[in-house]
Amino acid sequence: MEFKTFVFYFLAVIMVFAALRVITARNPVHAALFLVLTFFNAGGIWLLLQAEFLAITLVMVYVGAVMVLFLFVVMMLDINLDRIREGFWSYLPVGALVGILMLIEMVMVLGGSYFGLEAMPAPPAAGEGYSNTRELGRVLYTDYVYPFELASLVLLVAMVAAVALTLRKRKGIKGIPASEQVAVKREGRVELVKMQAEKED
Repeated sequence: MEFKTFVFYFLAVIMVFAALRVITARNPVHAALFLVLTFFNAGGIWLLLQAEFLAITLVMVYVGAVMVLFLFVVMMLDINLDRIREGFWSYLPVGALVGILMLIEMVMVLGGSYFGLEAMPAPPAAGEGYSNTRELGRVLYTDYVYPFELASLVLLVAMVAAVALTLRKRKGIKGIPASEQVAVKREGRVELVKMQAEKED
């Protein structure tokens, strides 16, 4: 067995174990930490596939930013674990059905003859001066420019929807509309009063 193959199986086993612990860990903080481990090992596998830019992006964006935000949110929220566990067994049949369907689809895709090593040979060695980042950018902004723009539009809609959901009216909260705050003038807030000076004896 080559060293590269050994490293791949080593990272893959740890990644599968961490992914299973994400959905089986009872503590949300532990689940988030296992998700960090999953992303880190996925980045290592991408490095083996010579996708350096994607690996660094995965580690920096997801592990370094998104998952840290998840950890802060999970630790700051007062999560009632007993309430979350209520009704777990009632969702088990539906979850098992979805899991079995996903397993069948993965077996159909990965077990086909078009997905073997013979159908997908190793790519030729990159020449001198080859840049993975430059090649990825060229393909992304030429061949896949319309799907890329569509994905950015979907993300923009998701951001606007998230902001709109947070701006809903809630009872018991006092606030001033933003339009009234912007329309405030100096004359309506500041009043100058002329008073006579008084001299103490």
